[in-house]
Amino acid sequence: MEKFQELRESAKKKITIADHMLTQTYPLVKDAKLLLAVLENTFLALSYSMSSVLHYDRLFKRINILPENFEGRFHIFKDKCVPRYKIDKEYLSLIREIKDIIIAHKKSPVEFVRNDRFVICSENYRMKTVSVDQLKKIIQKSKVFIQESSNIVNKNEAIFR
Repeated sequence: MEKFQELRESAKKKITIADHMLTQTYPLVKDAKLLLAVLENTFLALSYSMSSVLHYDRLFKRINILPENFEGRFHIFKDKCVPRYKIDKEYLSLIREIKDIIIAHKKSPVEFVRNDRFVICSENYRMKTVSVDQLKKIIQKSKVFIQESSNIVNKNEAIFR
């Protein structure tokens, strides 16, 4: 199995985990910290899906280098893959938004739960919230992106069987 196929399958698994956590586990447990785990799994799914397309293009020599870090991969994906495959730029902002929330959480001195929302405060008390409804929309958009990227890498998959 090629690297892009492994990444595609990993993306599908991660989004399934995130969806299950949000729709099955969270209603039972009612712990808002689970919302962050859902967000992290969704981000990993999007990142794996994006990397799948990048590895696919690398295999067919459409891109020369493939950076190890997320920012480098994101930049190449935005500049090379999005125009080539006519991927909606809305997905780029979705990936960036999720990444920003995760970074804000890691840097956050204060976080708390209020009304089924996980609230993250920055040092100057700018707040970001993560809610169930927001995550449901994010997961739906993510599923569409993962499906679209799967369609891209499935075009020539018969070559690798």
